[in-house]
Amino acid sequence: MAEPKFRMGLLGRKIGMTQLFEDGERVAVTVIELGPNVIVQKKTKDSKDGYNAIQLGFGEKEHRKVNKPMTGHFKRADVKPQWILRELRVTDDKIGDFELGQTLKIEDAFKEGEWIDVTGTSKGKGFAGVIKRHNMKGAKQATHGTHEQFRHVGSIGCRTTPGEVHKGKRLPGHMGNKRVNIQNLRIIKVDPERNLVMVNGSVPGSRHSHVMVHQAVKNLGRMGKRGE
Repeated sequence: MAEPKFRMGLLGRKIGMTQLFEDGERVAVTVIELGPNVIVQKKTKDSKDGYNAIQLGFGEKEHRKVNKPMTGHFKRADVKPQWILRELRVTDDKIGDFELGQTLKIEDAFKEGEWIDVTGTSKGKGFAGVIKRHNMKGAKQATHGTHEQFRHVGSIGCRTTPGEVHKGKRLPGHMGNKRVNIQNLRIIKVDPERNLVMVNGSVPGSRHSHVMVHQAVKNLGRMGKRGE
């Protein structure tokens, strides 16, 4: 089985939304603060881990808020404690480009016009019924004194076989607050001085939530507008 292509990635924070003008056309963009990231750990196939990867850290953390095991973890890399840690798989030909304690910035990973994938945690909506959570239609008749419960689930089981509720049945429950990956978003503008990227499209999560940005797996190395 061929080894997958290496996809560069950085940890960041969703700032909010604004608008830019591209070729005279107004474009809605999401602003993401990307990096700087530090390499807290480096794994190789020759080590006990048995695979190539780097651990990225984002957001400096006060020493008094770090427990003893993590204090030693950061001390081995000679870096300041970080709030968020994520692992990035690296191919054999690229692992030599990274060193422990190295700082990665936007210009090392992304440029304008590039396509990216963004992974984050969606907004939590609390407990929701089937109409809000799964877009079910509800009862047809809502007039003339009917006593049917309009937003009810309805029948959920089988009378004979298998005699139980099917696994995966769409029911009320906790809505949102899940890991979501949005693919094929285009970088409109890069501001390396402020560590900001402006992305055309929606990004999962609320403002100031953390996200992981990768090169797009379906458009790896591709530049330009959609359809070009």
